[in-house]
Amino acid sequence: MFAAEGLDTHALFSDAGLDIGRLDDPEFRFTIDDVSHLWELAVARSGKATLGLSRELAIAHGNLGLVRYAMMACPTLQVAFERLVRYMNVISDAATSSLTEADDGHWIELGHRGGDRPVPRQRVEFGMLTLLTSCGWFTGREVNAVEVEFVYPPPPDASVHLRAFGCPVRFGAGANRALLRNADLALPLSARNRSMAALHEQLLDRELERLEGTSTSLRVRNLLQSQPLRPEPRREQVAKALSISDRTLQRRLRAEGVSFQQLLDETRRDRAQLYLRQPQQSLKRVAEQLGFDDPSNFFRACKRWFGTSPGCYRDRFTPAGGAIGHAPPPGRAF
Repeated sequence: MFAAEGLDTHALFSDAGLDIGRLDDPEFRFTIDDVSHLWELAVARSGKATLGLSRELAIAHGNLGLVRYAMMACPTLQVAFERLVRYMNVISDAATSSLTEADDGHWIELGHRGGDRPVPRQRVEFGMLTLLTSCGWFTGREVNAVEVEFVYPPPPDASVHLRAFGCPVRFGAGANRALLRNADLALPLSARNRSMAALHEQLLDRELERLEGTSTSLRVRNLLQSQPLRPEPRREQVAKALSISDRTLQRRLRAEGVSFQQLLDETRRDRAQLYLRQPQQSLKRVAEQLGFDDPSNFFRACKRWFGTSPGCYRDRFTPAGGAIGHAPPPGRAF
């Protein structure tokens, strides 16, 4: 995509201190901060505050890897996005996604965890556009979101965003997400195939095992990451979702040296990293989203997680300016 935008990719990687040859290694992953640095350089050298914000570029160069093929073989678009949520770690070990119900549709939200470097907004926008343009490819029909929301401040000119996403785009929101109609999510996929879907699912399970290992704690962690934390998820509910008894879940987690409460705490910490990088959300609202009824408990948790208060942690990621090319967003896309 950078090359299509006229950039010298070899020079870009070299100046970022990255080996471009690693792109051909399927088992290698660049760190979240390395890729953020790469995007920063690309935006600066292109002089384009909307670098990559093109439907044509997203269709041609947006890459979901093996997960894309698993999604294509699903019966409907909604099942395809459920597969995306389940296997997001195959695409990125720093990205999360969730699918939550709305009045007449579902929100697909991109979340992020880890990394010390603020991630350029262009990266998140390109990731969202990659997901949404895939809908038309999967269904063989034109599918547009009802609306798209980003946490970033509004750009000086939003016409490029409106043209790229084909729907209203709201800025300064609480999350990076897009609303899809239930009618569109129910559309059958043109390449749906039950046997291929099962095969791709097996391949993705193996890839997850290679990347992270197969464990009950990993399954619990992935499940918690895809769910809201208010009301607080209960162990019994998670056990039911995994098709095992609560007693079996406790025994397996104990054998792996972790507890359900520990995994829930880690999920809250990861989610806190995301929410605290969104200056539009008040600290009270962040605490509520994380399931803390008492703000003082949230304060103590942040001191334990990050060694500082929620406000001081947020200050680390507060942008110096509000221009579209310089305001760093709160996480990572693909």
